[in-house]
Amino acid sequence: MKPSARYCPGLTALVLFAAGIASACTIPVFRYALDRWEADPFRLVVPKAWATDREKVKLLVPLRGNAVANVLVEESDDPTLDRARLLFPHDDLPLWEGALDSASMEPLLDSPARRALLERLLAGDSVVWVVATRGSDGKEALDRIASRLRFLEQVAELPVQNPDDPDSQLGPGPELMLKFSVLPLSLDDPAERTFATMLAGPAHPALTAGGAGFAAPVFGRGRVLGAWPLDELDDITLEDTSLFLTGRCSCRVKNDNPGWDLLLKVDWESALSRAAEAPQSSAPAVVPPVPASDPVEITVTPAASPALSDRTPRLSWDIVGIGLAVIFALAGWRLWRVR
Repeated sequence: MKPSARYCPGLTALVLFAAGIASACTIPVFRYALDRWEADPFRLVVPKAWATDREKVKLLVPLRGNAVANVLVEESDDPTLDRARLLFPHDDLPLWEGALDSASMEPLLDSPARRALLERLLAGDSVVWVVATRGSDGKEALDRIASRLRFLEQVAELPVQNPDDPDSQLGPGPELMLKFSVLPLSLDDPAERTFATMLAGPAHPALTAGGAGFAAPVFGRGRVLGAWPLDELDDITLEDTSLFLTGRCSCRVKNDNPGWDLLLKVDWESALSRAAEAPQSSAPAVVPPVPASDPVEITVTPAASPALSDRTPRLSWDIVGIGLAVIFALAGWRLWRVR
């Protein structure tokens, strides 16, 4: 989505480049994803022999047709397969495998943290930073991330929306606003084990096994932009990621962008329609709620004065792109005059 720097050999190309930037969609990345990017389906692979097992057929009925979650059931001809396997979208890496019954099915599709995440996304949160930790070791990281996000929320701005631009119309959903939040996730909670694994993503299975914890920004319809170990997530990364997701959407093809989706139990179209009619919450944006099962006291302190680590956000990519285009255009014009 970030426009990449490129060399334009002619003045005409430079002018067209600048015009393209100026006329780009003004919808923020997070909202464009919420409005237009359908969640990729996870794949639940089951033995083909289960087609004659009445109990298994009954168990899988809610996942077929108009499923309650973004998951597809696939029947395998592999004679050695005797259990179910849940695979990431676009990947054969198993997220989970085991015996499938009503008890094991529920935590695959849903969990308390995922319900809390859905509530925030449908309430209009721009980005929800899920911070996964073990025990009470994550208090310092939660405080630091929440404090930084509070500072960014105060100084950042959403792109100005043009209601007359047909290319920048918002879909049904919550009110468009700039709001960051932090959601704690306990890696010690068995009910959240599947969620933690999918949050870490197909390329980072070691994140859930390590003891340092990690954080991941979630936006749109449960899209994860990336996952970082807490000891590598500095203020610059936190700032760049958050501001990118609240900046103008310049690339609209989902699969051309980094990230992966979460498995969530929700009908997005119906939920967004209800969200458009619901009153907006006035709850604090970045103060993380403490789960009842994990009574850790979280204290959020205000951000320090904006020094090097607490500076105002850098210029947006749109402004930088336009500036470069103008500079190259002037250079091209001078070369043309010389000729």
